[in-house]
Amino acid sequence: MDAEKAITKVQELVYEIKVNQVMVTDVITVSPHNLMSELRVLLHDKRISGVPVVEGTTLVGLVSIEDFVKCLSEGKMNNLVRDRMSRDVITLYDDEPLVRAVQEFDRRGYGRFPVISRENGALVGVITKGDIIRGLLKRIEIDYHEEEIHRYRASYFFEDIIADKTTLIFQYKVTGKDFSRAGRTSSGLKKTLRRMGIPPKIIRRIAIATYEAEMNIVVFTDGGEITAQVTPREIRVEAVDSGPGIPDIKKAMEPGFSTAPDWVRDLGFGAGMGLTNIRKCADTMHLESTVGKGTRLEIAVQLNGAVKHDSGDHH
Repeated sequence: MDAEKAITKVQELVYEIKVNQVMVTDVITVSPHNLMSELRVLLHDKRISGVPVVEGTTLVGLVSIEDFVKCLSEGKMNNLVRDRMSRDVITLYDDEPLVRAVQEFDRRGYGRFPVISRENGALVGVITKGDIIRGLLKRIEIDYHEEEIHRYRASYFFEDIIADKTTLIFQYKVTGKDFSRAGRTSSGLKKTLRRMGIPPKIIRRIAIATYEAEMNIVVFTDGGEITAQVTPREIRVEAVDSGPGIPDIKKAMEPGFSTAPDWVRDLGFGAGMGLTNIRKCADTMHLESTVGKGTRLEIAVQLNGAVKHDSGDHH
C-alpha cells in the first residue's frame, strides 16, 4: 500500500492533539468514605460504568459497576467504597498525545480512563472513546478550513524563488528527558510546512515520523538535533543524538519492541511503535547506530510521489 494513502488525517491528529483537549473536566467522583449503597443512584442516573475515588484532589482508586454488583450480591452494601474499590488504577496524563490514549483503549479494552496532572498528580478529567471521536471530528473540521485558506498562497512557494537550486533548512534542538516539551519540534515543523503550502498528505507523514524520532531522542538520550531540508523535490529529515545507541537494529524495527524503562512507560512514552511508524511514513529510511556513541536516522519523503515506498536501509 502506498505510504501516502496509508497515513490518514486521523492518524496525524492523534499525535498532535493532547489528552486535555478532548477529555471531560466535569468529573463525577466519590469519596473513599462513601457507602457502596450510595452508588446505586449515581451509577443509574449518570449512566456511567465506573467512578473515580478521590481524597481531596488525589485519585486513590476506582469503583466500577462490577464492584457494585458483587457487593450487592454479597449483601454488603454497608461497606465503605475504600474497601471495595480498585487501587491499582491505570491513568493517563493530561499533557500526553492522544495516541497514548488510543493505544491504552486498544490494549486494555476499558471504557474510560481517569486523567491526572503530570505536575501534581491531581485528578483533572476523564476520557472515553466517545470523547476521542468527538475531539477528532471537531479538529478535522477546523483544520479543513485552515488548509483551504493556506492552499493558494503555498502552492507557488518555490516558483516564486529565483535560483538554480533551492534548499530550505530548519534545525531544532531536542532536550533529553524533558517530557513537558516533547513534541514541540514535530509540531513546529508541521506548522512551518503548512505555511509553505506543502500538501497535507505529505505533512502528516513528515509530522508522524518526526514526532517518533523526537520521542526516541527525549526518551533514550540526553538530547540531540533534528534537521529538516526542504527542496522542490523532497523533504529530508535527519535526527542525530549521542545517546547509548541501538544494540540490535533489526529487533528494534519489530512492531511492539521497546527498551524504554518502566519509569518512561509510566510517563506514557516508549510504546515500541516509533521506528516501525517512521518506516511506514517514509519513502526512504536510513538508520545507523553505534553502541555508546549514538544514532543517526534519516528519512525522505518525495514531493512528487514518484519514489516507491522503501523497505528500509539499516546499518
